[in-house]
Amino acid sequence: MSSIFAKIIAREIPADIVYEDELVLAFRDIAPQAPVHILLIPKREIATANDTGPVDEAALGRLVRVAAKIAASEGIAEDGYRLIINCNEHGGQEVFHLHMHLLGGRHLGPMLARRQ
Repeated sequence: MSSIFAKIIAREIPADIVYEDELVLAFRDIAPQAPVHILLIPKREIATANDTGPVDEAALGRLVRVAAKIAASEGIAEDGYRLIINCNEHGGQEVFHLHMHLLGGRHLGPMLARRQ
Protein backbone atom coordinates (compact mmCIF):
# COMPACT_ATOMS: atom_id res chain seq x y z
CA MET A 1 0.00 0.00 0.00
CA SER A 2 1.44 3.33 -1.04
CA SER A 3 1.68 6.18 1.41
CA ILE A 4 0.44 9.69 0.77
CA PHE A 5 4.09 10.62 0.15
CA ALA A 6 4.40 8.02 -2.61
CA LYS A 7 1.35 9.64 -4.20
CA ILE A 8 3.06 13.04 -4.00
CA ILE A 9 6.17 11.59 -5.67
CA ALA A 10 3.95 10.16 -8.43
CA ARG A 11 2.18 13.55 -8.75
CA GLU A 12 -1.16 11.94 -7.90
CA ILE A 13 -1.55 14.47 -5.06
CA PRO A 14 -0.44 18.10 -5.40
CA ALA A 15 2.28 19.51 -3.14
CA ASP A 16 4.30 22.71 -2.88
CA ILE A 17 7.59 21.13 -3.96
CA VAL A 18 10.72 23.11 -3.08
CA TYR A 19 13.38 20.59 -4.20
CA GLU A 20 13.63 17.39 -6.22
CA ASP A 21 16.41 15.21 -7.56
CA GLU A 22 16.78 11.53 -8.39
CA LEU A 23 16.93 10.48 -4.70
CA VAL A 24 14.83 12.92 -2.66
CA LEU A 25 11.84 15.22 -2.78
CA ALA A 26 11.12 18.15 -0.46
CA PHE A 27 7.82 19.96 -0.05
CA ARG A 28 6.06 22.31 2.36
CA ASP A 29 4.04 20.69 5.14
CA ILE A 30 0.30 21.34 4.76
CA ALA A 31 -0.05 21.84 8.56
CA PRO A 32 3.13 23.74 9.44
CA GLN A 33 4.35 23.74 13.03
CA ALA A 34 6.78 26.63 12.44
CA PRO A 35 7.08 29.48 9.93
CA VAL A 36 9.25 27.17 7.82
CA HIS A 37 8.15 23.51 7.87
CA ILE A 38 9.36 21.39 5.01
CA LEU A 39 9.24 17.61 4.67
CA LEU A 40 12.11 15.80 2.96
CA ILE A 41 11.54 12.25 1.76
CA PRO A 42 13.52 9.61 -0.06
CA LYS A 43 11.89 8.74 -3.36
CA ARG A 44 12.28 5.05 -2.57
CA GLU A 45 9.55 3.99 -0.17
CA ILE A 46 11.07 3.13 3.21
CA ALA A 47 8.50 2.67 5.99
CA THR A 48 10.64 3.64 9.01
CA ALA A 49 14.23 4.32 9.98
CA ASN A 50 14.33 0.69 11.14
CA ASP A 51 13.82 -0.42 7.54
CA THR A 52 16.85 1.32 6.07
CA GLY A 53 19.78 -0.58 4.64
CA PRO A 54 23.07 0.03 2.86
CA VAL A 55 21.20 0.81 -0.37
CA ASP A 56 19.60 3.82 1.37
CA GLU A 57 22.76 5.52 2.61
CA ALA A 58 23.07 7.89 -0.34
CA ALA A 59 19.47 9.06 -0.06
CA LEU A 60 19.66 9.47 3.72
CA GLY A 61 22.82 11.54 3.46
CA ARG A 62 21.23 13.57 0.69
CA LEU A 63 18.27 14.39 2.98
CA VAL A 64 20.58 16.17 5.42
CA ARG A 65 22.56 17.99 2.72
CA VAL A 66 19.38 19.14 0.96
CA ALA A 67 17.89 20.26 4.28
CA ALA A 68 20.91 22.51 4.84
CA LYS A 69 20.57 23.98 1.34
CA ILE A 70 16.86 24.62 1.81
CA ALA A 71 17.48 26.17 5.24
CA ALA A 72 19.91 28.59 3.59
CA SER A 73 17.51 29.43 0.77
CA GLU A 74 14.65 29.96 3.25
CA GLY A 75 16.82 32.33 5.31
CA ILE A 76 16.85 30.23 8.49
CA ALA A 77 20.33 28.67 8.40
CA GLU A 78 22.12 31.39 10.34
CA ASP A 79 19.62 31.59 13.22
CA GLY A 80 19.18 27.83 13.31
CA TYR A 81 16.69 25.12 12.53
CA ARG A 82 15.67 21.66 13.64
CA LEU A 83 15.72 18.37 11.73
CA ILE A 84 13.45 15.61 13.02
CA ILE A 85 12.91 12.01 11.94
CA ASN A 86 10.21 10.19 13.89
CA CYS A 87 10.19 6.39 14.01
CA ASN A 88 7.11 4.29 14.72
CA GLU A 89 4.19 5.06 17.03
CA HIS A 90 6.04 6.03 20.21
CA GLY A 91 8.37 8.22 18.17
CA GLY A 92 5.40 10.11 16.76
CA GLN A 93 5.54 8.82 13.18
CA GLU A 94 2.20 9.34 11.44
CA VAL A 95 3.04 8.60 7.80
CA PHE A 96 4.92 5.36 7.27
CA HIS A 97 7.25 6.59 4.57
CA LEU A 98 10.46 7.74 6.21
CA HIS A 99 10.61 11.53 6.24
CA MET A 100 12.55 14.33 7.84
CA HIS A 101 11.00 17.56 9.09
CA LEU A 102 12.92 20.80 8.59
CA LEU A 103 11.57 23.41 11.01
CA GLY A 104 12.67 26.97 11.63
CA GLY A 105 11.89 30.63 11.36
CA ARG A 106 11.43 31.20 15.10
CA HIS A 107 12.90 30.00 18.39
CA LEU A 108 11.68 26.42 18.69
CA GLY A 109 12.19 25.90 22.43
CA PRO A 110 13.19 22.65 24.11
CA MET A 111 13.20 19.44 22.13
CA LEU A 112 10.81 17.68 24.52
CA ALA A 113 8.57 18.93 27.30
CA ARG A 114 10.36 18.65 30.61
CA ARG A 115 8.70 16.44 33.20
CA GLN A 116 8.39 17.62 36.78
